[in-house]
Amino acid sequence: MGHVSIPSSTPLNADLHCHSVVSDGTLTPEALAERASANGVQLWSLTDHDEIGGQHLARAAAHANGMDYLTGTEISVTFADNTVHIVGLGFDPDDEQLTQGLALTRGGRGARAQEISRQLAEVGIHNAYDGALKYVGNPELISRTHFARYLVEIGACRDTSEVFRRYLTEGNPGFVPHRWATLSNAVRWIRDAGGMAVIAHPARYRFTANEEYALFTEFKKHGGEGVEVVTGSHTPSEYKTYADMALEFDLAASRGSDFHSPDESHTDLGTLPPLPSQLTPVWEVIAHRIQRRLTSSD
Repeated sequence: MGHVSIPSSTPLNADLHCHSVVSDGTLTPEALAERASANGVQLWSLTDHDEIGGQHLARAAAHANGMDYLTGTEISVTFADNTVHIVGLGFDPDDEQLTQGLALTRGGRGARAQEISRQLAEVGIHNAYDGALKYVGNPELISRTHFARYLVEIGACRDTSEVFRRYLTEGNPGFVPHRWATLSNAVRWIRDAGGMAVIAHPARYRFTANEEYALFTEFKKHGGEGVEVVTGSHTPSEYKTYADMALEFDLAASRGSDFHSPDESHTDLGTLPPLPSQLTPVWEVIAHRIQRRLTSSD
């Protein structure tokens, strides 16, 4: 990460959350880079779920398309019996501890997928595991999204949003909980690899006020430094809510579309509004950190 330059212009069109075929997106890292650049993105990060296998391709593609790049991943965490996602930015993609931690986190997905398929078969949807595999670029990362695409293909639902309303979520057929990484481990892996940990799309978790406060408090205690404020699943009122949370907990603010697919995602790469001006962007913190490292190594 030491040679990365980050533009200092404000507001910066940064998109620091999206997914490729390496996890549950439908585009390659190279195609995502081209799309981001065409949409005016200046600073980009590929944040595949529990995986960093696309990082070297993504960085090369970003630079080939005239963008600056931050390494990224999105780690699945179990907190208060719910799944929370922690984005890591600006880490060493060859860090051994991070690589091993992500491999352990991915490890339970296969058994979970088989149980999802079994439950769907009980309600008349057969061969769902094999059907989902057709959409998987990396079998270690088979996910609910891949099952959702198969259910749309066979006409069980009109789109993936309907799939998640009727299946795969708590209280519906195909919901199988999984124990992911701990919050402390996820933050530590990112920090020890030289990166910044960021709470992804906090409004999606539907925590009570006390649970959400506990998440932010624990995250900060473990060394977390950022929160996504402007993201594809947040409303304008939620931008304000989490801008206030960023200020209250002294967290830097991130911005990312959470783009997965041209056919499925409501928010395209690079099309979000800028961060509220009173916040400190994550890229400014990372840029200062890079500069300090470069200065200390001279």
